[in-house]
Amino acid sequence: MPEITKIEWNEFLKEYPQTHLLQQSAWGEVKAVFGWHPVWVTVGDVGAQVLFRSLPLGFTLAYIPKGPIGKDWQILWPEIDLACKTRNAVFLKVEQDSWEGAGVDLSDHGFKPSIHAIQPLRTIMIDISGNEEEILKRMKQKTRYNIRLSGKKDIIVKESEDVSSFSNMMDVTGMRDEFGVHSQPYYQKVFNEFHPDGKVTMLIAEYQGKPLAGIMVFASGKRAWYFYGASTNEERNRMPTYLLQWKAMLWAKKQGCTEYDLWGVPDEELETLESEFNNQSKGLWGVYRFKRGFGGELKRADNPYDRVYKPLIYMAYKLLVRN
Repeated sequence: MPEITKIEWNEFLKEYPQTHLLQQSAWGEVKAVFGWHPVWVTVGDVGAQVLFRSLPLGFTLAYIPKGPIGKDWQILWPEIDLACKTRNAVFLKVEQDSWEGAGVDLSDHGFKPSIHAIQPLRTIMIDISGNEEEILKRMKQKTRYNIRLSGKKDIIVKESEDVSSFSNMMDVTGMRDEFGVHSQPYYQKVFNEFHPDGKVTMLIAEYQGKPLAGIMVFASGKRAWYFYGASTNEERNRMPTYLLQWKAMLWAKKQGCTEYDLWGVPDEELETLESEFNNQSKGLWGVYRFKRGFGGELKRADNPYDRVYKPLIYMAYKLLVRN
């Protein structure tokens, strides 16, 4: 079976410098500490990082996030099937690294369109090519104003390695905005995996030495991703989160990125988002109100697909995610 080691996978990815962050071995190592087991499979010049999660009674769930890598996936599927069946997978979920309509129709390869996505389907992509003034001009006027206001109100943004402080702010954010957050060890593991290669920075916005907000931003190839952001309930009139995003974009530019992915808004068409964001506040609606101001383009990923190995158990899964 063409399963390979992490070192061999990293060598394989050297031919694919634009690989999504979630297909990189560091992400597999993060997930390995929190209930998943990464497996790397290659055939010729195609491959995938497959994550397996244990289920009751010895079954597993298999998942390829933002992959596979390469072009001729047809030669890869038999080996992926073997890896899945060896681990008693109920089904394999694939979320391609492609925008809606641009991916591979996996229905031709024995997959079914899935009713459940793990990663956010819709996001806002910021063009960070050009100079600083050009990027600012693409933003909404109020967002530009808030970025400048934050600087005038003595907000200082610094790079930090204090994951504990960041995690505490995440807890506050989750309670305030009513969404789930990870534990402090999770954020620490993410930072430890990506920081040695310069693929993550943690920025903290302070006022008079007191942390008010924080952000973890990732960069690889031409893309940057805003995965985690936090803020306290103090001094919010100083708009620290706006200056944080701006500094993060400038950091991403220095890494050679031209795109900045704001990673997650409600899965609705633009017309609905624009007509409803003032009336909605829970979950991703609250962050859409903030993210829309940075002047990006609303994009939607291709729908996920499932390859089913155990149909009866899969039916139970579909009932579970519908409820």
